[in-house]
Amino acid sequence: MKIFYAVQATGNGHISRAMELLPYFQRYGKVDIFLSGANNSLQLDASVKYRSKGLSLFYTSSGGLNYWEIGKQIAPLRLWREVRDLPVEKYDLVINDFECLTSLACMYKRVPSVNFGHQASFISPKVPRPEKREWMGEWILRNYARATQYVGLHFKQYDDFILPPVIKRDILQAEPQDKGYVTVYLSSYNDATVRRYLQPLKEFTFQVFSKEVQRPTQDGNILFLPVNKAAFNKSLISCKAILTGAGFEAPAEALYLGKKLMVIPIRGQYEQSCNAAALQKMGVPVLKTLDAGFAGVFRPWMELRRKPCLHLDYSTEAIVSYLMHHCHLEKEGTLDMLYPEAVFN
Repeated sequence: MKIFYAVQATGNGHISRAMELLPYFQRYGKVDIFLSGANNSLQLDASVKYRSKGLSLFYTSSGGLNYWEIGKQIAPLRLWREVRDLPVEKYDLVINDFECLTSLACMYKRVPSVNFGHQASFISPKVPRPEKREWMGEWILRNYARATQYVGLHFKQYDDFILPPVIKRDILQAEPQDKGYVTVYLSSYNDATVRRYLQPLKEFTFQVFSKEVQRPTQDGNILFLPVNKAAFNKSLISCKAILTGAGFEAPAEALYLGKKLMVIPIRGQYEQSCNAAALQKMGVPVLKTLDAGFAGVFRPWMELRRKPCLHLDYSTEAIVSYLMHHCHLEKEGTLDMLYPEAVFN
């Protein structure tokens, strides 16, 4: 079997998950990877056959989306050429982890595909949403990576096609410890902002993963560390608590390890608002932003003993097996069978 695996390279979560899934996909055939995006800190530890700048999200230094940087990367002619030239029709199975160009190429060439990953779960109305839904955010989650089949991942099995998170092997095999420090990964804040609100908390020590430092740098009660998969795993396994964005992979791993978790959703990123709503239902505290009121929330939270946790019903191998055995995609079929009619109107 020839498998086309499209991986979104905005942020680090998709890449981290891809590195965990790839060995299992390779059991079923030859896998060619398409890496699309231009805003990540982790490198994909695998051979990449196709590469594109794609469409990426960029962030300000204070917790929000940088729309100017996002807009600058949009080049319609380049994107159209890449959609036209992407050879999805040469593969037996197209697996798409929320990548737009692959979705468009499959629609253009009428090739079946599977949207597999966290964002695929939002096709279900049963997945938690914030009290105030955003129509644009909902539209993006449903249309950014259209497919003919969906296999979602989420904190809980909110629907029958949704499976639990893919947890990295290093985390699954770890013996959690509590060495007292707090792990911090807030990719949409710069180091100066993080320092301003963490340094006054002198009674706590922090390990902050930063895109700005090249080597470990101690600054008072804060140890700034470059973003690195092994270093982050080690920090997470031995921390007392973690402060991070409302993404999917890091919160899922923290909950699996039984760590105290607090999240700050990236402003303007609707998916994170949805994740925050799900986490809040599980008992995880959610902050709107990192500001002067942070210390007044952080200190009481660190005193609490109750910690929400996550239980896995499927192994990574079982998740991939489910995907492969439930997504027998055939090339034959009418256009209406493959894609919703609205896509072509």
